[in-house]
Amino acid sequence: MAALAERDYITQGHARRLLDKCVKVGRRKNLSPGMLTALALLSQVHDLGKVGIPDSILFKPAPLTEEEWKIMRQHPEKGYRIAVVSPDLSEIADLILKHHERWDGKGYPLGLRGEDIPVECRILSVVDSYDAMISERPYSKPKSKEEALQELIRCAGTQFDPEIVRLFTEVLEEEGNEPTI
Repeated sequence: MAALAERDYITQGHARRLLDKCVKVGRRKNLSPGMLTALALLSQVHDLGKVGIPDSILFKPAPLTEEEWKIMRQHPEKGYRIAVVSPDLSEIADLILKHHERWDGKGYPLGLRGEDIPVECRILSVVDSYDAMISERPYSKPKSKEEALQELIRCAGTQFDPEIVRLFTEVLEEEGNEPTI
């Protein structure tokens, strides 16, 4: 966490927001205490592999080239290799590896689809995407919360697990952050 925070200013508030929202969705999904613990840890360290990605790619203020995307797509595997040898992270190494899989099977690195993707990764995908959309990034301006939620709903069933999108929408409504859509 210290290495990520030192290297990437985006992760500081981002990690706290992910932790909060992921656990709320996990509770709505009735995850076991062990799964909630794994989800909480995953929300904090899922991008661990980015320590092995050059700053010129991580902080590029323009769209990435195909070659740069190939390098960026290596971060789940890099994170897995770091986590698998760490006593504190070895239990979630597999989740780190699979955190960029997509509901429709078009994710990476394994091309898993649907319920073959661990539920913790499916939750993180929705929450992380939402937070990325509403946050300032070097390569994009933030969307409004309503626009970001509409994008999640639009991509439910392709990029995202539709049930997780529904549960996340309920969490946002309960918090009073979003209008009912």
